[in-house]
Amino acid sequence: MGPSIEIEYCVPCGHLDRAVGTQRAILRRFGQQVDGVRLKTGQGGVFTIRVDDKQIYDKTQGFDLDTIIADIEARV
Repeated sequence: MGPSIEIEYCVPCGHLDRAVGTQRAILRRFGQQVDGVRLKTGQGGVFTIRVDDKQIYDKTQGFDLDTIIADIEARV
């Protein structure tokens, strides 16, 4: 199976919609090529994406879904 992806997002900060949208985009693009896309609740402003426990995105980088998808594609 493919890599496992985790999106950790801050609940109080209102990042749920972005997390769900990112999850949907990843699943649309990669489908069964990934083991799954897990949403993990967090706090303190967190919004990170990990592929097989390696962080590929942090909100300080500026959100660019195309770049995130390309980073995941390199690992699939």
